Amino acid sequence: MIPRTPKALASRLRRRPGTAGAVPRTRLRFLDLLAEAHAGILQRPGRSALTALGTVLGVGTFVAILGLTATASSQIDARFNTLVATEVTIEDIGGDSAERIANAFPDDAPSRLEHLHGVRHAGVYWHVDVTGGSTVTAAPVGDTAGGEEAPVVAATPGVLSAAGPTLSQGRIFDAFHQRRAEDVVVIGSGLADRLGITTLETQPAVFIGGTPLTVIGIVDDVARQEDLLLSVIVPSTTAEKYWGGPARGERAKMLVSTRLGAATQIAREAALALDPAHPDRFKSIPPPDPRTLRGNVSGDLDQLLLLLAGICLVIGTVGIANTTLVAVLERTAEIGVRRALGARARHITAQFLTESGALGALGGLVGTSLGTLTVVGVAVARDWTPIVHPATVAAAPLIGLATGLLAGLYPAWRASGIQPVEALRR
Repeated sequence: MIPRTPKALASRLRRRPGTAGAVPRTRLRFLDLLAEAHAGILQRPGRSALTALGTVLGVGTFVAILGLTATASSQIDARFNTLVATEVTIEDIGGDSAERIANAFPDDAPSRLEHLHGVRHAGVYWHVDVTGGSTVTAAPVGDTAGGEEAPVVAATPGVLSAAGPTLSQGRIFDAFHQRRAEDVVVIGSGLADRLGITTLETQPAVFIGGTPLTVIGIVDDVARQEDLLLSVIVPSTTAEKYWGGPARGERAKMLVSTRLGAATQIAREAALALDPAHPDRFKSIPPPDPRTLRGNVSGDLDQLLLLLAGICLVIGTVGIANTTLVAVLERTAEIGVRRALGARARHITAQFLTESGALGALGGLVGTSLGTLTVVGVAVARDWTPIVHPATVAAAPLIGLATGLLAGLYPAWRASGIQPVEALRR
């Protein structure tokens, strides 16, 4: 502990040489400044720890947010590469008004595209115009006959395969159901819950426009084409048997899943493969540029989360300023003794700025460590690759130091303005 007696304090004061009889002029060496600040911090260790806690939280949040943003952005990149960049949609736009037909896709359209190198699955689908409305019920009469409004989608088996479904029960329909126009459907888990279908062991049926269809699968999630979760999916041949093909105002589409890197090429070749004589009847929609899309998403995340980090730093700054100001008021007598022994106002200012800066830097170091550990912990729990930019780790303690200095400006100014006479009266 640094001695705080008047004799010890006076020993730190120096008279300018060669000015005998002149007014004494004091100076404070840098090592003495550090020693006094160290003693001031250790004088009340509990309060000093709580003061630094504000910076720990602010800087820790700052590092964690930047690290988690970078880590999440890398996962966004991976998702774009594995899902969006492997999906192609083909729309039936028909010919001119005189040649316009109900469905321009040939019957073997999925097979034609699956022969292209790079295609994994392909299927045709359209929204069915059900006679009598699209109300789906679990029974023709009784309490469960009220039903739910849900879109009915006619699809070939390749659509469900391309969507990448996760089944909670049952299975999806296949080429056998498609070829024989079987009366089967696949529904989403949400619709199944609303209809009261909890198990497929009893071979439950749903009624669409009075037509009974057996539920053979309940889909819990899909990798792409999320609107299928809200629909009743029927084999396209079954839909044509009961309700006909696509309506004039509802054109058919194709969903194509490709291998990584093949989507753009498939989008260029699809129309010609479907109908070499009339490729203009189809419009291929390639995946968006993942760099532009992920850049927009990452930019929005960065702005939002950096704003939150800034708010945390402001809270930490206010906490340090408040605690330092209280310390100044409690140490008024000490400041008065120093001023009476010759300490100048700038010496008092430097001491309190050094104390607050040291607490800020210490809080910055601890906060950087905790923020980095948070990023690593979240990444491990989510099976991600943690990413923390070295510049963030290097800048975070400096931000803590700057926060401490900024927070100590006003309390240090208040301390430097205390006059010895006023201090000693208290």
